Amino acid sequence: MVATITGIAIALLGAALAVGGVWLAALGGSWYYILAAVGFLATGILLFMHRAAALYVYAAVVLGTLIWAIWEAGFDWWQLAPRGDIVVLIGIWLLLPFVTRSLKRDFFDPRPAAWRGAGIPLGLSLVFAVGVAIYALLTPSSDLPGQLPAARVADAATGPSGEAAEVPAEDWPAYGRTEFGQKYSPLDQIHAGNVEHLKVAWQYHTGDTRRQGDPKETTYEVTPLKIGDTLYLCTPHNLAIALDAATGEEKWRYDPEVGTEASRQHQTCRGVSYYQSPEGADSATATECPARIYLPTSDARLIALNAATGEVCRSFGEDGQVNLWANMPNLQNGFYYSTSAPVIARGLVVVGGSVNDNVSTTEPSGVIRAYDIDTGDLLWNWDAGRPDETTPIADGETYTANSPNSWTTMSADPGLGLLYVPLGNAPPDQWGGNRTPETERFSSSIVALDLVTGELRWVFQTVHHDLWDMDVPSQPSLIDLQIGGNTVPAVVQATKQGDIYVLDRRTGEPILPVTEEPAPQGAAKGDHAAKTQPTSALSLKPPRLTEHDLWGATMFDQLVCRVEFHQYRWEGRFTPPSTEGSLVHPGNFGVFNWGGVAVDPVRQIVFGTPSYLAFVSKLIPRENPEKNYVSEGKPGLNENYGAPFAVSLKPFTSPIGLPCQAPPWGYVAGADLTTGQVAYMHRNGTVRDRSPIPLPFKMGVPDLGGPILTAGNLAFMSGSLDYYVRAFDATTGEQLWRDRLPAGGQATPMTYAVDGKQYLLVVAGGHGSLGTKTGDSIIAYALPSN
Repeated sequence: MVATITGIAIALLGAALAVGGVWLAALGGSWYYILAAVGFLATGILLFMHRAAALYVYAAVVLGTLIWAIWEAGFDWWQLAPRGDIVVLIGIWLLLPFVTRSLKRDFFDPRPAAWRGAGIPLGLSLVFAVGVAIYALLTPSSDLPGQLPAARVADAATGPSGEAAEVPAEDWPAYGRTEFGQKYSPLDQIHAGNVEHLKVAWQYHTGDTRRQGDPKETTYEVTPLKIGDTLYLCTPHNLAIALDAATGEEKWRYDPEVGTEASRQHQTCRGVSYYQSPEGADSATATECPARIYLPTSDARLIALNAATGEVCRSFGEDGQVNLWANMPNLQNGFYYSTSAPVIARGLVVVGGSVNDNVSTTEPSGVIRAYDIDTGDLLWNWDAGRPDETTPIADGETYTANSPNSWTTMSADPGLGLLYVPLGNAPPDQWGGNRTPETERFSSSIVALDLVTGELRWVFQTVHHDLWDMDVPSQPSLIDLQIGGNTVPAVVQATKQGDIYVLDRRTGEPILPVTEEPAPQGAAKGDHAAKTQPTSALSLKPPRLTEHDLWGATMFDQLVCRVEFHQYRWEGRFTPPSTEGSLVHPGNFGVFNWGGVAVDPVRQIVFGTPSYLAFVSKLIPRENPEKNYVSEGKPGLNENYGAPFAVSLKPFTSPIGLPCQAPPWGYVAGADLTTGQVAYMHRNGTVRDRSPIPLPFKMGVPDLGGPILTAGNLAFMSGSLDYYVRAFDATTGEQLWRDRLPAGGQATPMTYAVDGKQYLLVVAGGHGSLGTKTGDSIIAYALPSN
């Protein structure tokens, strides 16, 4: 009876493989599934007939599957496992006595067929398969071992224009520690030799959690500041909070009462900015608030607060704030806001802003504005739609609608007098048939502006005619590099597509070579694709995705992924979006996102956390200008009202929700900035918090946050999709320490010192669109006092 039921079940599996296998082969894919289907069907039929020959046939299935799996995936365990898991489990089942005892045997031989000889080939094939699996499990095949230079430039820690030398080593007074955006600390009390002893020193709860009416992407992404004995931070709903840096005790809090708004795409605050008036300053604001915190809000205000008390500095702007909706076109609540810390330089506070992605062709402007640090008066504005007109806009006029915006953090070099602006793409992202020449020039670019006048100094474009939402997503890092015996002022820019551009920050000319590569053609009706796309000599872009790279928990969902892969349009990186659906790899999640990278100015190295997830971009023809085709209710994300197509964007996943591409999906990586050589890549993170049962498999998961580097030869990060903060040896990338967090840590950590004691500060509050656990924790770590 058991053999009969087993035979029927295996035959049904074979029938499913036959249907999928024929479909895949017809699309030009692997023929393995057809051959496997024949083996399954033959095994099932023979079992139904109670013939011991079923075991011989299935032994051939096991060996054939093993040979095919090794040919496709080598000895990568995570790729071998789904190709053979069901095959091996069925083989083990077939050798159990309650299956074999009913198979036909000789009258004078009462032993089950398996142990009369029929099961020996199957048993040996299973032993061989398990042996290969163990070997693969013990032989990591996706990591790149190596190491970076241990030391190089003794005097480079002063940084560009000497600004870093003016920042006390124990402080972290700007989002990237300085306006250079290096995310590097000269502190070394915590180092590779003692980091394993880090313990929680204190923990603080902000009390700001998700509210009814919040958008899905309500997230904790803040990197706090530390000046003197005080920490300053903001929360997703823009509460500004000051804490005692040694104890975590709250000093003050300010609530701007931004409320909830369903039309906001993001509800977050990545950071605040700090300014100390010089001695002798006699402006009203300097007198009222000698030290100030500048708070950007999700209802489009810039508020100045007294750093000592949290009270509003009424002399700044109009009653303590600047209205960022001023002179904006297309006023719609929730469609424009500032999520990132403003730049403070040369007596200016410079603000960018975010607009909702892909809602319509009539969205607010991406203008960059510089205000007087004391009065809040508008001093200049740079509008990508009118790049040569930087004089403050007149009353009654509006900025250019739908222009590229800078939603992430900017950098500045006061010595050179330049502001470095990472720009996004103009909406809609996936169709650009009606873009202006100015939009074409500035979308997905790095722009250098004169700090005093706002005038354009240079522009470098990272994607031509962007159709993939490949915004320049992160703060540029400014560093002086020693190349060929010369000091070269550089800007290092990580991108979503995985390229890390190293440019002369005076001119925008590449320091490491940049080449133009031919790009796929054939954009949607009314659009075009750029003939070439740039790529940097320093690149962590993923290898081209092939059918062999596809994945699943079993051979069956992997088969579905293979069929879908061949149905989508895929001609490599920069395949244009299409109505049949195009693969986008890397997807718009990005190899790097807003967390970017960290650079060490002494060792001339960069540390990053590249992520790899493929997406599917499908254009949906819009026949009704008001109908929602891909979303429900407000704000209409990806509807592209006014364009000929809405767009459906989703990760490339299997029917059970797993990525269709094989792991690792996330790494830590280190590279030499002077040569462009990637020294190491190691998978990072486990699926403990992403699987139905908490299995701590180190498969390598994406990171959304960012790393920091320290003079203690350490890199810290907390943004991976499992709930850990980790420390790595910056030279080798080896993980040295980790600690469990109470929620998702999708923020960039920071480090500081008080009274000679170094702390590591981590924010654990979760990320709405990633689905990590929410919370409100600010956690400080330190070495034990003894």
